[in-house]
Amino acid sequence: MKIAPTYSTLPLLLALACAVLLPATSARAFPAGLFGYQQSAQPDTHIFDQWIQALERHLRIDVAEGDCTENTLNRCHLRNWQAFLETLRDRPRSEQLAEVNRYANSKPYILDIDNYGLEDYWAVPREFLYNNGDCEDYAITKLFSLRWLGYPSDALRIVVLQDTNLRIPHAVLAVAAQDDIMILDNQIQEVVSHHDIVHYAPVYSINEQHWWLHMPAR
Repeated sequence: MKIAPTYSTLPLLLALACAVLLPATSARAFPAGLFGYQQSAQPDTHIFDQWIQALERHLRIDVAEGDCTENTLNRCHLRNWQAFLETLRDRPRSEQLAEVNRYANSKPYILDIDNYGLEDYWAVPREFLYNNGDCEDYAITKLFSLRWLGYPSDALRIVVLQDTNLRIPHAVLAVAAQDDIMILDNQIQEVVSHHDIVHYAPVYSINEQHWWLHMPAR
C-alpha cells in the first residue's frame, strides 16, 4: 500500500452519504495522542482518491442473488457477514471489537497487485470478503462492520502508519473507547490499546468525513 494520497474529483458528499446508510449513535470525542503523536485536523478528504472511491463503491450493493458455494460474489456472501454481525448486536463492546477483529483477520492476506493488478486498491467489505486483501482492506471491513453495529463515524479511524520494526507502511483501525484508543490490526490477533504498541508511527488517519496529519509530540 501507499502512504501518500492521490487526487480525485469525486465529491465529498459520497462519504457523507455512506454515513446515512449505516446506523449511528451519539458522537463522542476521539482521544488525542494516537501512538503518542500529535494530530492536526485537515480541511477535507478530496485528496484521498482510493478512500472516496471505496466509499462510493460501498454505496452500490449491486451484486446478484446466488448461492454461497458459487465462485462469484453474490448477496449470499454479504448476508453471511451481516448475519455474523447481528450475533454481536447485544454483546459487550469489548467482545464486539474482539470478534470483528477475529472475523476479518481470518481472511488470507493477498497483495493488491495479485488481487486487482494494481499497486494500491482500497477494497470495500463485499470485495474483501470474497477476494481477501491487504492491510487497509482488513481495516476498512472492520470499520464498516462496527458502523453496522452502530458505532459513530467519529469513533473510528483508519490509520496509515509506518511500522518502524519492519520499515514498511501499514494500516490499522483505531477505535475510541472512553479515554483510550483500541487498535484492530491484522498483524495482531488481540485488540490492544495504542499505548501497548511502540513501533507504529502514524502518518495520517481518516474516517468518512475528516482526516488528520500526525506528527511526533514536542
